[in-house]
Amino acid sequence: MNVVASGAATGPAPVALGTAGNFGVLAGTAVTCTDSTVTGDVGVSPGTVVTQTSCTINGTIHADDAVAVQANSDFFSAYDALAVEPSGVVLTGSLAGLTLEPGVYSFDAAVAETGGVLTLKGPSNGTWIFKIGTLGTGALTGTNFSVVMAGGGQAGNVYWRVADAVTLTNSNFLGTILAGAAITITDGTFDGRALAKAAVTLTGTAVTAPTPVSPTPTPVTPTPTPTITPPPPPAGPAAVDLRSAGSFVILS
Repeated sequence: MNVVASGAATGPAPVALGTAGNFGVLAGTAVTCTDSTVTGDVGVSPGTVVTQTSCTINGTIHADDAVAVQANSDFFSAYDALAVEPSGVVLTGSLAGLTLEPGVYSFDAAVAETGGVLTLKGPSNGTWIFKIGTLGTGALTGTNFSVVMAGGGQAGNVYWRVADAVTLTNSNFLGTILAGAAITITDGTFDGRALAKAAVTLTGTAVTAPTPVSPTPTPVTPTPTPTITPPPPPAGPAAVDLRSAGSFVILS
């Protein structure tokens, strides 16, 4: 097992997806879902077509409505922000057989995986960012390929920024995919979000979107009401010293 350490216990800050994080599937041109199940919202914009054939969507469909338009804009913002994220550890070769700690990992060009397992090991608040095609072009292809979490890591904290298309076949994949072209998932499972500038095509697969995590509110400690102590009443005149005369009732 080849363990690659990024040098940071929890890795980079999570990617700000905005409202795009509320979607399991978000496409730019069209969504085609056949013999598949999607748990999460499905959206398309500026396209309007969502085609379902024996497809179950456990969520809301947004076809170029105001929600989809905003989500698409937020997706583009996140995609562009990841483009300038420092490349971190530059990898070559295969991801299969690696165990990666939280961090940023990049490939100059395309990545093609056939078989094997990538293990992402880290705490529940760890973040993994993968950048495919940092020189401008590069697709991600996986066949019979699996990504698994270890050590408490969460699929919702894994991000794949891909310059071109993503094609997954009979793979068990996870994380949020931000693709510069189309996403095609056939068979297998996908625990994450499929966000694409072009079309998203699902066939014989199950997509489960992670639940968006709301920020934990900062507890507010109430300010105690100050206790106001009134000032003492003003003192009267000083007592008269009668000395020995004070022992007489009538003195003439």
